[in-house]
Amino acid sequence: MFKNIRFKRISIKKSSLKSFGFFLLFSSFIWFFVQISKEYTQVIDIPVSYVNVPIDKSISKERPGNLQMRIQDKGFAIWYYQIFRPEVKLDLSKASEKDGELVYNFEANREVLEEQVNINFEKARFIQESLAIEFQPKKNKWVKVTPSIDLGYAVGYSASEPVSLQPDSVQVSGPEDIIDTLQNLNTVYLKINDINTNVSGRVKIDTSNLGMLSFYNNEVTYSQEVEKFTEGSVKVPVEILNLPEDTNISIFPKEVLVYFQVNLKQYEMVKADNFRVVCDFNDIDDGDDFIIASIAESPSFVRNLRLNERKIQFVIKR
Repeated sequence: MFKNIRFKRISIKKSSLKSFGFFLLFSSFIWFFVQISKEYTQVIDIPVSYVNVPIDKSISKERPGNLQMRIQDKGFAIWYYQIFRPEVKLDLSKASEKDGELVYNFEANREVLEEQVNINFEKARFIQESLAIEFQPKKNKWVKVTPSIDLGYAVGYSASEPVSLQPDSVQVSGPEDIIDTLQNLNTVYLKINDINTNVSGRVKIDTSNLGMLSFYNNEVTYSQEVEKFTEGSVKVPVEILNLPEDTNISIFPKEVLVYFQVNLKQYEMVKADNFRVVCDFNDIDDGDDFIIASIAESPSFVRNLRLNERKIQFVIKR
């Protein structure tokens, strides 16, 4: 019986403690809600970042700090600003240049700033009227652009001239130590297959790993004239170079076929006299019975040259 009475007293104490805790939390919640519903005047810090930095300027600090405002608002609004800290982007294209600094006027851009943060600006004041931002002038330089374009032609088609870019150079600005070492830029890699007509388009410049630089133009236009090509051949005599005066040599074959590709419009312009095939006597070693022939001269407008026979048999007659 005593055990039952003792257990009953303990149960009553636990129940009272739970009730007390509930009312304590509830009253604390009510007190907190009442407090944050009141109006307060508070200075808040709003983080800022830069956008649209002038291309000819290098900003000394990427993150300038905070925009300070004195606001009068409900406690829960102030608590929201202090906890979540919404960021404001300062458009430096709207800043003025004064005494070697960019000056961003908060009052002049009040409407733009108001769109970015949910603040009643009628009850807010800027602690400072403007923000002065230090910068360093960037060095400008024209840099040549090289095409990284792989063109694959359909059968019977090719091009006489390489891919051309317009413009072939772009203006770049940035820190002097980086600009001085930059000699060339590439386009991003582009591959086109089965081409049977003129090609053209736009391709971006590869600016990877060049984040410190600003580009006045990020794209260039590429183009190439594609033409119908055909294959032909001519028979050309083989010449021996550096032959000693007291040496006679007999070679076989005395003539070889030179195969080539040429624009169909220029096919009739190709003559055997335009080519020269030679072997160098100085390349002969003891025990050799042949010498390697090569094409020494050819028209500038033909391509993919090859010989039907490169090993020229010979016999030396003393």
